[in-house]
Amino acid sequence: MRTIINGRCIVPDSDGSFCVKDNVAVIFDQKIKSIVPMDSLDLSHFDEVIDACGQYVSPGFINIHIHGCAGFDTMDENDNALYQMRHFLPSTGVTSFLPTTMTMPLNQIYNSLNKIRSAMNDTLNDSVLAKVLGANVEGPYISSKFKGAQAEDNIRRANFDEIAEFADVIKIITIAPEELGDTNFIKNCHKNNIIVSIGHSAADYDTAIETINNDDVKHITHLFNAQTGLHHRKPGIVGAALDTDAFVELIADNLHVHPAAQRLVYKVKKRSEIILITDSLRACGMGDGIYDLGGQKVYVKDNVATLEDGTIAASIAPMNKVVANFKNNTNISMAELVELVTKNPAIELGLYNKIGSLETGKVADIIIFDEGVNITTAIINGIITKSVSQVHLK
Repeated sequence: MRTIINGRCIVPDSDGSFCVKDNVAVIFDQKIKSIVPMDSLDLSHFDEVIDACGQYVSPGFINIHIHGCAGFDTMDENDNALYQMRHFLPSTGVTSFLPTTMTMPLNQIYNSLNKIRSAMNDTLNDSVLAKVLGANVEGPYISSKFKGAQAEDNIRRANFDEIAEFADVIKIITIAPEELGDTNFIKNCHKNNIIVSIGHSAADYDTAIETINNDDVKHITHLFNAQTGLHHRKPGIVGAALDTDAFVELIADNLHVHPAAQRLVYKVKKRSEIILITDSLRACGMGDGIYDLGGQKVYVKDNVATLEDGTIAASIAPMNKVVANFKNNTNISMAELVELVTKNPAIELGLYNKIGSLETGKVADIIIFDEGVNITTAIINGIITKSVSQVHLK
Protein backbone atom coordinates (compact mmCIF):
# COMPACT_ATOMS: atom_id res chain seq x y z
CA MET A 1 0.00 0.00 0.00
CA ARG A 2 1.19 3.51 -0.85
CA THR A 3 0.12 7.01 0.10
CA ILE A 4 0.52 10.59 -1.11
CA ILE A 5 0.82 13.23 1.60
CA ASN A 6 1.11 17.02 1.75
CA GLY A 7 -0.70 17.55 -1.54
CA ARG A 8 -3.50 19.83 -2.69
CA CYS A 9 -5.86 17.08 -3.75
CA ILE A 10 -8.33 17.79 -6.57
CA VAL A 11 -11.39 15.71 -5.77
CA PRO A 12 -15.16 15.77 -6.40
CA ASP A 13 -17.24 17.61 -3.82
CA SER A 14 -20.72 16.52 -2.71
CA ASP A 15 -22.32 17.55 -6.02
CA GLY A 16 -19.55 16.07 -8.19
CA SER A 17 -17.79 19.34 -9.03
CA PHE A 18 -14.03 19.26 -8.53
CA CYS A 19 -12.54 21.20 -5.65
CA VAL A 20 -9.17 21.43 -3.92
CA LYS A 21 -8.95 19.66 -0.59
CA ASP A 22 -5.93 20.24 1.64
CA ASN A 23 -4.63 18.22 4.60
CA VAL A 24 -5.75 14.89 3.17
CA ALA A 25 -3.81 11.85 1.98
CA VAL A 26 -4.53 9.54 -0.95
CA ILE A 27 -4.09 5.86 -0.12
CA PHE A 28 -3.79 3.49 -3.06
CA ASP A 29 -2.54 0.28 -4.54
CA GLN A 30 -3.76 -0.51 -8.08
CA LYS A 31 -6.91 1.37 -7.13
CA ILE A 32 -7.61 4.27 -4.82
CA LYS A 33 -8.40 2.78 -1.43
CA SER A 34 -9.38 5.96 0.41
CA ILE A 35 -8.78 9.68 0.83
CA VAL A 36 -8.37 10.46 4.51
CA PRO A 37 -7.37 13.34 6.81
CA MET A 38 -3.61 13.63 7.21
CA ASP A 39 -3.77 13.54 10.99
CA SER A 40 -5.33 10.05 10.87
CA LEU A 41 -2.34 8.46 9.13
CA ASP A 42 0.29 6.17 10.57
CA LEU A 43 2.99 6.39 7.90
CA SER A 44 4.73 3.28 9.18
CA HIS A 45 1.93 1.19 7.66
CA PHE A 46 2.82 2.08 4.06
CA ASP A 47 5.30 0.53 1.65
CA GLU A 48 5.94 3.91 0.06
CA VAL A 49 5.14 7.50 1.05
CA ILE A 50 5.12 10.20 -1.64
CA ASP A 51 5.49 13.75 -0.38
CA ALA A 52 3.71 16.08 -2.82
CA CYS A 53 5.37 19.09 -1.13
CA GLY A 54 2.29 21.29 -1.47
CA GLN A 55 1.75 20.57 -5.16
CA TYR A 56 -1.53 19.53 -6.78
CA VAL A 57 -2.58 15.88 -6.73
CA SER A 58 -4.94 15.16 -9.60
CA PRO A 59 -6.42 12.35 -11.65
CA GLY A 60 -4.28 11.66 -14.70
CA PHE A 61 -5.04 13.60 -17.86
CA ILE A 62 -6.93 11.88 -20.70
CA ASN A 63 -6.00 12.97 -24.23
CA ILE A 64 -8.71 11.92 -26.69
CA HIS A 65 -7.07 13.44 -29.80
CA ILE A 66 -3.35 12.96 -30.39
CA HIS A 67 -1.54 11.86 -33.54
CA GLY A 68 1.97 11.62 -32.21
CA CYS A 69 4.78 12.77 -29.95
CA ALA A 70 8.42 12.07 -29.12
CA GLY A 71 9.26 11.51 -32.80
CA PHE A 72 6.56 8.87 -33.38
CA ASP A 73 3.08 8.81 -34.92
CA THR A 74 0.00 6.61 -34.63
CA MET A 75 0.19 5.88 -38.38
CA ASP A 76 3.81 4.70 -38.28
CA GLU A 77 4.47 1.19 -39.57
CA ASN A 78 7.11 0.95 -36.87
CA ASP A 79 5.82 -1.52 -34.28
CA ASN A 80 7.64 0.47 -31.60
CA ALA A 81 5.82 3.76 -32.28
CA LEU A 82 2.90 3.36 -29.89
CA TYR A 83 5.21 2.09 -27.16
CA GLN A 84 7.38 5.20 -27.46
CA MET A 85 4.33 7.47 -27.37
CA ARG A 86 3.02 5.66 -24.29
CA HIS A 87 6.41 6.00 -22.63
CA PHE A 88 6.60 9.77 -23.24
CA LEU A 89 3.05 10.86 -22.40
CA PRO A 90 3.13 10.46 -18.58
CA SER A 91 5.76 13.20 -18.48
CA THR A 92 3.04 15.53 -19.84
CA GLY A 93 0.46 14.36 -17.31
CA VAL A 94 -1.33 12.00 -19.70
CA THR A 95 -2.08 8.59 -18.20
CA SER A 96 -4.50 7.40 -20.92
CA PHE A 97 -5.26 8.44 -24.49
CA LEU A 98 -6.81 7.72 -27.88
CA PRO A 99 -4.14 7.40 -30.59
CA THR A 100 -5.57 9.23 -33.60
CA THR A 101 -5.42 8.03 -37.19
CA MET A 102 -5.43 10.21 -40.32
CA THR A 103 -6.92 10.31 -43.80
CA MET A 104 -4.69 7.73 -45.46
CA PRO A 105 -5.28 4.57 -47.55
CA LEU A 106 -7.57 2.13 -45.76
CA ASN A 107 -4.92 -0.58 -45.49
CA GLN A 108 -2.68 1.81 -43.55
CA ILE A 109 -5.55 2.84 -41.28
CA TYR A 110 -6.34 -0.84 -40.67
CA ASN A 111 -2.72 -1.53 -39.84
CA SER A 112 -2.75 1.24 -37.24
CA LEU A 113 -6.08 0.07 -35.77
CA ASN A 114 -4.67 -3.44 -35.37
CA LYS A 115 -1.69 -2.02 -33.48
CA ILE A 116 -4.02 0.06 -31.31
CA ARG A 117 -6.10 -3.03 -30.55
CA SER A 118 -2.98 -4.85 -29.40
CA ALA A 119 -1.99 -1.91 -27.19
CA MET A 120 -5.50 -1.79 -25.68
CA ASN A 121 -5.11 -5.42 -24.65
CA ASP A 122 -1.57 -4.97 -23.38
CA THR A 123 -1.50 -6.32 -19.84
CA LEU A 124 2.19 -5.66 -19.20
CA ASN A 125 2.63 -4.13 -15.77
CA ASP A 126 4.92 -1.39 -17.10
CA SER A 127 4.82 1.75 -14.98
CA VAL A 128 6.03 4.05 -17.74
CA LEU A 129 3.26 3.36 -20.24
CA ALA A 130 0.18 5.53 -20.65
CA LYS A 131 -2.89 3.39 -21.34
CA VAL A 132 -4.48 3.11 -24.78
CA LEU A 133 -8.26 3.38 -24.43
CA GLY A 134 -9.03 2.88 -28.13
CA ALA A 135 -8.71 4.84 -31.35
CA ASN A 136 -9.85 8.24 -32.57
CA VAL A 137 -10.37 7.97 -36.35
CA GLU A 138 -9.99 11.40 -37.98
CA GLY A 139 -10.93 10.74 -41.59
CA PRO A 140 -11.12 9.54 -44.29
CA TYR A 141 -14.84 10.47 -44.26
CA ILE A 142 -14.35 14.22 -44.42
CA SER A 143 -14.74 17.18 -46.80
CA SER A 144 -12.04 18.12 -49.26
CA LYS A 145 -13.04 21.77 -48.76
CA PHE A 146 -11.89 21.65 -45.13
CA LYS A 147 -9.28 18.91 -45.30
CA GLY A 148 -6.75 20.90 -43.26
CA ALA A 149 -3.55 18.85 -43.01
CA GLN A 150 -5.27 15.72 -44.36
CA ALA A 151 -4.37 14.33 -47.79
CA GLU A 152 -7.21 14.94 -50.28
CA ASP A 153 -6.41 11.88 -52.42
CA ASN A 154 -7.49 9.56 -49.61
CA ILE A 155 -10.83 11.24 -48.76
CA ARG A 156 -13.85 8.98 -49.40
CA ARG A 157 -17.56 8.61 -48.68
CA ALA A 158 -18.52 7.07 -45.34
CA ASN A 159 -19.19 3.34 -45.39
CA PHE A 160 -19.65 1.55 -42.08
CA ASP A 161 -18.76 -1.82 -43.61
CA GLU A 162 -15.22 -0.48 -44.06
CA ILE A 163 -14.74 -0.03 -40.31
CA ALA A 164 -17.10 -2.66 -38.85
CA GLU A 165 -14.23 -5.03 -38.08
CA PHE A 166 -12.76 -2.41 -35.74
CA ALA A 167 -15.93 -1.43 -33.87
CA ASP A 168 -14.30 -2.65 -30.66
CA VAL A 169 -11.32 -0.35 -31.20
CA ILE A 170 -12.82 2.89 -32.56
CA LYS A 171 -14.13 5.19 -29.83
CA ILE A 172 -14.50 8.42 -31.83
CA ILE A 173 -14.80 8.98 -35.60
CA THR A 174 -14.91 12.30 -37.44
CA ILE A 175 -17.28 12.85 -40.36
CA ALA A 176 -18.40 15.68 -42.63
CA PRO A 177 -22.20 15.25 -42.38
CA GLU A 178 -22.85 16.97 -45.72
CA GLU A 179 -20.72 14.31 -47.43
CA LEU A 180 -22.41 11.23 -45.96
CA GLY A 181 -23.08 8.61 -48.59
CA ASP A 182 -24.27 5.95 -46.16
CA THR A 183 -27.38 7.33 -44.44
CA ASN A 184 -27.17 4.59 -41.80
CA PHE A 185 -23.53 5.30 -40.97
CA ILE A 186 -24.30 7.34 -37.84
CA LYS A 187 -26.90 4.83 -36.61
CA ASN A 188 -24.45 1.96 -37.03
CA CYS A 189 -21.79 3.88 -35.13
CA HIS A 190 -24.22 4.51 -32.27
CA LYS A 191 -25.20 0.81 -32.18
CA ASN A 192 -21.51 0.01 -31.71
CA ASN A 193 -20.91 2.71 -29.06
CA ILE A 194 -18.73 4.78 -31.40
CA ILE A 195 -18.89 8.53 -30.79
CA VAL A 196 -19.52 10.39 -34.05
CA SER A 197 -17.93 13.82 -34.33
CA ILE A 198 -18.46 16.67 -36.79
CA GLY A 199 -15.19 17.91 -38.22
CA HIS A 200 -13.23 18.74 -41.35
CA SER A 201 -16.61 19.78 -42.70
CA ALA A 202 -18.20 22.47 -44.89
CA ALA A 203 -21.62 21.95 -43.28
CA ASP A 204 -23.71 25.07 -42.72
CA TYR A 205 -25.40 25.90 -39.43
CA ASP A 206 -28.69 24.18 -40.28
CA THR A 207 -27.00 20.95 -41.36
CA ALA A 208 -24.84 20.95 -38.24
CA ILE A 209 -27.82 21.63 -35.97
CA GLU A 210 -29.81 18.82 -37.58
CA THR A 211 -26.88 16.43 -37.19
CA ILE A 212 -26.34 17.39 -33.55
CA ASN A 213 -29.98 17.42 -32.45
CA ASN A 214 -31.72 14.93 -34.74
CA ASP A 215 -28.89 12.46 -35.33
CA ASP A 216 -27.53 12.78 -31.77
CA VAL A 217 -24.00 13.65 -32.89
CA LYS A 218 -22.76 15.40 -29.76
CA HIS A 219 -19.07 15.96 -30.46
CA ILE A 220 -17.15 18.55 -32.46
CA THR A 221 -13.60 17.84 -33.65
CA HIS A 222 -11.14 20.64 -32.72
CA LEU A 223 -13.63 23.53 -32.61
CA PHE A 224 -12.83 26.44 -35.00
CA ASN A 225 -10.29 24.41 -36.98
CA ALA A 226 -11.13 22.84 -40.37
CA GLN A 227 -14.83 23.76 -40.29
CA THR A 228 -17.24 26.55 -41.15
CA GLY A 229 -16.69 29.45 -38.76
CA LEU A 230 -18.92 31.83 -36.87
CA HIS A 231 -20.38 34.68 -38.93
CA HIS A 232 -23.34 36.79 -37.85
CA ARG A 233 -25.36 35.73 -40.91
CA LYS A 234 -23.78 32.29 -41.35
CA PRO A 235 -23.19 30.82 -37.88
CA GLY A 236 -21.67 27.64 -39.32
CA ILE A 237 -20.50 24.62 -37.35
CA VAL A 238 -18.94 26.84 -34.70
CA GLY A 239 -22.29 28.56 -34.14
CA ALA A 240 -24.07 25.21 -33.92
CA ALA A 241 -21.52 23.93 -31.42
CA LEU A 242 -21.94 26.98 -29.20
CA ASP A 243 -25.75 26.84 -29.55
CA THR A 244 -26.13 23.21 -28.42
CA ASP A 245 -24.96 20.82 -25.71
CA ALA A 246 -22.36 19.10 -27.91
CA PHE A 247 -18.92 18.36 -26.49
CA VAL A 248 -16.26 20.53 -28.12
CA GLU A 249 -12.57 19.78 -28.45
CA LEU A 250 -10.23 22.75 -28.04
CA ILE A 251 -6.57 22.86 -29.07
CA ALA A 252 -5.45 25.43 -26.51
CA ASP A 253 -1.96 25.91 -27.91
CA ASN A 254 -2.72 29.62 -28.55
CA LEU A 255 -2.04 29.09 -32.25
CA HIS A 256 -4.95 26.98 -33.46
CA VAL A 257 -7.35 28.92 -31.23
CA HIS A 258 -6.70 32.50 -30.14
CA PRO A 259 -6.85 33.08 -26.35
CA ALA A 260 -9.88 35.37 -26.85
CA ALA A 261 -11.74 32.62 -28.69
CA GLN A 262 -10.90 30.23 -25.85
CA ARG A 263 -12.39 32.70 -23.39
CA LEU A 264 -15.55 33.05 -25.45
CA VAL A 265 -16.03 29.29 -25.54
CA TYR A 266 -15.54 29.11 -21.78
CA LYS A 267 -18.16 31.83 -21.27
CA VAL A 268 -20.72 30.34 -23.67
CA LYS A 269 -20.37 26.58 -23.17
CA LYS A 270 -21.01 24.69 -19.97
CA ARG A 271 -17.76 23.62 -18.34
CA SER A 272 -18.92 20.01 -18.67
CA GLU A 273 -19.01 20.34 -22.49
CA ILE A 274 -15.39 21.40 -23.06
CA ILE A 275 -12.55 18.90 -23.60
CA LEU A 276 -8.97 20.10 -24.02
CA ILE A 277 -6.86 18.18 -26.54
CA THR A 278 -3.39 18.48 -28.03
CA ASP A 279 -3.94 17.18 -31.60
CA SER A 280 -0.15 16.90 -31.52
CA LEU A 281 2.07 15.38 -34.18
CA ARG A 282 5.37 13.55 -33.80
CA ALA A 283 7.25 16.84 -33.28
CA CYS A 284 5.69 17.25 -29.82
CA GLY A 285 8.58 17.08 -27.37
CA MET A 286 11.17 17.30 -30.15
CA GLY A 287 11.80 20.86 -31.40
CA ASP A 288 12.29 22.54 -34.77
CA GLY A 289 12.84 20.40 -37.86
CA ILE A 290 11.16 18.65 -40.78
CA TYR A 291 8.66 15.94 -39.86
CA ASP A 292 5.99 13.78 -41.47
CA LEU A 293 2.21 13.84 -40.97
CA GLY A 294 0.08 11.45 -42.98
CA GLY A 295 2.72 11.21 -45.70
CA GLN A 296 3.09 14.99 -45.96
CA LYS A 297 6.13 17.03 -44.95
CA VAL A 298 5.62 19.28 -41.93
CA TYR A 299 8.00 22.12 -41.13
CA VAL A 300 8.32 23.07 -37.47
CA LYS A 301 9.88 26.39 -36.57
CA ASP A 302 9.43 28.49 -33.43
CA ASN A 303 6.67 26.18 -32.12
CA VAL A 304 4.62 26.45 -35.35
CA ALA A 305 4.02 23.41 -37.59
CA THR A 306 3.00 23.99 -41.23
CA LEU A 307 2.70 22.06 -44.47
CA GLU A 308 4.72 23.11 -47.50
CA ASP A 309 1.86 25.37 -48.66
CA GLY A 310 1.78 27.17 -45.31
CA THR A 311 -1.32 25.38 -43.95
CA ILE A 312 -1.14 25.07 -40.18
CA ALA A 313 -0.67 21.40 -39.35
CA ALA A 314 -1.25 19.64 -36.05
CA SER A 315 -0.11 21.11 -32.76
CA ILE A 316 3.24 20.40 -31.13
CA ALA A 317 2.07 21.36 -27.62
CA PRO A 318 2.14 18.74 -24.84
CA MET A 319 -0.98 18.35 -22.72
CA ASN A 320 0.40 20.13 -19.67
CA LYS A 321 1.14 23.16 -21.87
CA VAL A 322 -2.41 23.12 -23.26
CA VAL A 323 -3.79 22.94 -19.72
CA ALA A 324 -1.57 25.78 -18.50
CA ASN A 325 -2.51 27.95 -21.50
CA PHE A 326 -6.23 27.53 -20.92
CA LYS A 327 -5.84 28.45 -17.27
CA ASN A 328 -3.88 31.59 -18.12
CA ASN A 329 -6.34 32.56 -20.86
CA THR A 330 -9.55 32.11 -18.88
CA ASN A 331 -8.56 32.49 -15.22
CA ILE A 332 -10.42 29.25 -14.51
CA SER A 333 -9.69 27.67 -11.13
CA MET A 334 -7.25 24.76 -11.09
CA ALA A 335 -9.92 22.35 -9.86
CA GLU A 336 -12.38 23.35 -12.58
CA LEU A 337 -9.61 23.23 -15.17
CA VAL A 338 -8.72 19.64 -14.36
CA GLU A 339 -12.29 18.55 -15.16
CA LEU A 340 -11.70 19.47 -18.82
CA VAL A 341 -8.96 16.85 -19.21
CA THR A 342 -10.15 14.16 -16.80
CA LYS A 343 -13.82 14.08 -15.85
CA ASN A 344 -15.27 15.33 -19.14
CA PRO A 345 -13.46 12.94 -21.49
CA ALA A 346 -14.02 10.04 -19.08
CA ILE A 347 -17.77 10.75 -18.98
CA GLU A 348 -18.05 10.98 -22.75
CA LEU A 349 -16.14 7.73 -23.22
CA GLY A 350 -18.34 6.00 -20.64
CA LEU A 351 -15.38 5.37 -18.33
CA TYR A 352 -16.06 7.74 -15.44
CA ASN A 353 -16.89 4.80 -13.18
CA LYS A 354 -13.26 3.68 -13.59
CA ILE A 355 -11.06 6.71 -14.30
CA GLY A 356 -11.23 10.50 -14.44
CA SER A 357 -11.38 11.41 -10.75
CA LEU A 358 -9.75 10.69 -7.41
CA GLU A 359 -12.40 8.58 -5.70
CA THR A 360 -12.37 5.36 -3.72
CA GLY A 361 -12.53 2.32 -5.97
CA LYS A 362 -11.28 4.01 -9.13
CA VAL A 363 -8.05 3.08 -10.88
CA ALA A 364 -5.04 4.81 -9.34
CA ASP A 365 -4.09 6.99 -12.33
CA ILE A 366 -2.69 10.02 -10.51
CA ILE A 367 -0.40 12.92 -11.33
CA ILE A 368 1.34 15.53 -9.20
CA PHE A 369 2.12 18.95 -10.66
CA ASP A 370 2.98 22.51 -9.64
CA GLU A 371 1.21 25.83 -10.26
CA GLY A 372 2.73 25.98 -13.73
CA VAL A 373 1.39 22.48 -14.54
CA ASN A 374 4.90 21.02 -14.64
CA ILE A 375 4.50 17.30 -13.96
CA THR A 376 6.66 15.99 -11.15
CA THR A 377 5.13 12.52 -10.63
CA ALA A 378 2.86 10.24 -12.65
CA ILE A 379 1.20 7.12 -11.29
CA ILE A 380 -0.46 4.59 -13.59
CA ASN A 381 -2.44 1.63 -12.26
CA GLY A 382 -0.95 2.43 -8.86
CA ILE A 383 2.66 2.18 -10.04
CA ILE A 384 4.86 5.24 -9.75
CA THR A 385 6.70 6.22 -12.90
CA LYS A 386 10.38 6.61 -12.23
CA SER A 387 11.95 6.84 -15.69
CA VAL A 388 9.96 9.64 -17.35
CA SER A 389 11.61 13.02 -17.82
CA GLN A 390 9.57 16.01 -16.75
CA VAL A 391 8.26 18.33 -19.46
CA HIS A 392 8.60 21.81 -18.01
CA LEU A 393 6.88 24.75 -19.60
CA LYS A 394 8.63 27.87 -20.81
